[in-house]
Amino acid sequence: MNLLEPLQYPFMQNALLIGSITAALCAVLSCFVILKGWSLMGDAISHAVLPGIVLAYLAGWPLAAGAFLSGLLCSTAAGYIKQHSRIKEDTVLGVVFTGLFAFGLVLHSRTQSELHLDHILFGNLLGITRETALQLYVTAALVILTMLVRRRDLLLVCFDPSHARVMALPVRFLTYLLLALLVLTIVASLQAVGIILVIAMLITPGCTAHLWTDRFDRMLAIAAGSAVASTAAGILVSFHVNGDTAACIVLAQSLVFALSFLFAPKHGWLASRRQAMQNSAFPSALS
Repeated sequence: MNLLEPLQYPFMQNALLIGSITAALCAVLSCFVILKGWSLMGDAISHAVLPGIVLAYLAGWPLAAGAFLSGLLCSTAAGYIKQHSRIKEDTVLGVVFTGLFAFGLVLHSRTQSELHLDHILFGNLLGITRETALQLYVTAALVILTMLVRRRDLLLVCFDPSHARVMALPVRFLTYLLLALLVLTIVASLQAVGIILVIAMLITPGCTAHLWTDRFDRMLAIAAGSAVASTAAGILVSFHVNGDTAACIVLAQSLVFALSFLFAPKHGWLASRRQAMQNSAFPSALS
């Protein structure tokens, strides 16, 4: 069996290209998301865009515009409730995004349309249109360029907001900028890979890379490399086993994370065990 056989088909080549770009884009952003502690925020926004998509369809607007506005509504509503109540942020996000997602499901069930819920949940990576691909290319270029220009400032805001304020950086502006980049990335990726896969792409690569290194530049490279490799492997495997493409990509990313958790030389489980044994043996050697 030739594992690379699927690459002779144009639709598989296109899926591999779109999937790799999406994976790299989400992986780079996932490093900031992990450091900022926004994993649940990404999950919340990806679910909360559903009512915006349906309402945009009913109004004749671009679906991306409705999804973007719905994502911003979720994040700003969660921030407002957190500031004006005693409820913690993760709890507020859980309430807001489940409410918006349920609202979107109700709207979708009551709307006669060509929108397929399966495509929203799982994506349609093997049937990407030119319009969706162009939207992804433009968004990826915009997000990557913005993060490259403001990388140091965004990193400091994610890692140490108090230090950023001391350095007179516009912390609130940079926080909202990162939030806007997160929403843009989710909206651009959603039509290609769906809600489930975009969540995995926004969390797993950053977690995997964080196990391998403490340096942010290396973290970005490892996250992007592991995400692209997992995407390629998932697409090829899905062709041979006739499985769902998004699910196979998520499984590939989960496998890479599991292996990293065990064998990563910096913060893997085996490395931590060796370090603990050395530390316990050192005092006894001195005595």
